[in-house]
Amino acid sequence: MVHLHAVMALMLVCYAANGQENPERILQQAIVLHQAGQLERAIPQYRAYLKLRPDAVDARSNLGVALASTGRYREAIAEYREALKRRPQDPHIRLNAALAHYKLGQIFDAAASLSALHREQPADRQIMLLLADCWLRQGEDRKVIDLLTPVEEQDRSDPAIAYLVGTALLRDKQIERGQQMIDRILSNGDSAEAHLLLGTARLNAREYEAAIADFEKAAQLNPHLPDVYSYLGRAHIQTGDTAAARLGFQKELAQNPNDFESNLNLAALLKQDQDYDGAFQLLDRALRVRPGELRARFQLAAVNLAAGRLNEALAGLEAIVKQAPRFVEAHISLAAVYYRLQRKADGDREKALSQKLTMEQRAGQSQGKIE
Repeated sequence: MVHLHAVMALMLVCYAANGQENPERILQQAIVLHQAGQLERAIPQYRAYLKLRPDAVDARSNLGVALASTGRYREAIAEYREALKRRPQDPHIRLNAALAHYKLGQIFDAAASLSALHREQPADRQIMLLLADCWLRQGEDRKVIDLLTPVEEQDRSDPAIAYLVGTALLRDKQIERGQQMIDRILSNGDSAEAHLLLGTARLNAREYEAAIADFEKAAQLNPHLPDVYSYLGRAHIQTGDTAAARLGFQKELAQNPNDFESNLNLAALLKQDQDYDGAFQLLDRALRVRPGELRARFQLAAVNLAAGRLNEALAGLEAIVKQAPRFVEAHISLAAVYYRLQRKADGDREKALSQKLTMEQRAGQSQGKIE
C-alpha cells in the first residue's frame, strides 16, 4: 500500500508539472485528507476547490462538516447556508446546519430548523430527540410532552424518551405523571437519570435538602449527566448556600456552556459580586438560548442598573413592564431607575404600582391562587 504522504507528494508534483490547478484533483485531495481526519489540511483544499467551483454543493457541505468538526460552527453555518441556496430542501445539509446552531448555543434557530425537518420526517428518531432537547432547553415543556408522549406510550423501553418526558412533566408540575416516568426508569435499576428526576420532584416540593442529596447521588453516578449541576446549584440557592450554588453552576457550564438556568443564575451571583462584565457575558449567552426570555431580560436590566448604565436599564425595564405589566420586581427596579434619573413623579408612580401588585398577589395566594 502506498503511504498517504507519498500520494500527496506525487499529486503536488503533478500540479507543478501541469503548471495549473486541477479542480478535481484539489477536491480529491480534500476528501482524502478529510477521511484521514486531517481536517485542518482538508479545509483550505475545500476552499481552494470552491474558488474554482463555487456551485459545488457537496463540496461546500463537506467543508461545513469539516469546520463544525473543528468547532468553527459560525463558519460552518455560513457554508451550509451557501449550500442551501442551491439545494434548499436537502435534509442532510439542513440537519447539519441545525446541529451547528445547537452546538453554538443558538437553540432557537436549531429548534426552528428541526421543527421543519420533523414535520417532513416525523419518524426520524434523531430529529425528534434533538427537537425535544431544544424545546426542553427553551423551557417549552408542554411541547416536549406533546411531542414525545405518543412515542413513549408505544415504546417504553427507551430511557432517553422516558427521561425527557419525565423532566418536562415535573417542570410542568404534573407530578403524578412525572412520578410514573421516575418509576419506569427506576425499574431498570438505580441510575443517575432517576435520581435527577427524583431531585427535581423534591425541588418542586420545596424539599431542598432531600433534593440536594438526590442531585449529588446523580452526579456521583454520572458526572457528565446534563443539567445535574445546574439543578444542584438551584437547590443550594434555596438553602442560602451561594458558594455551593456558584460551584454547581460553574461545573454545569464547564461541560454545557449553553445551559440557560446556569448562565442566568450565575450572572445574578456575579452581579452581587459587582463582576458586571462577567454577568453581561453570561446573560448574552442565556438570551442566545432563549431570545426574549423575561427573566434573562430582567437580570440584564438589573446588571445595567447596578453598573450605573441607567439609560440601558431604563429601556430594558420599560419594555418588560409593557410586555408583562404584573412583573412586580421590574416595576420596583424601574422606580429605582426613575429616582436615580431625578424623575420623582415617575418613580412614585412605579413604586405605588409595585406595592399595589404585591398586595394583590399576596391576597391571591392567601385564597389559593397563583399569580
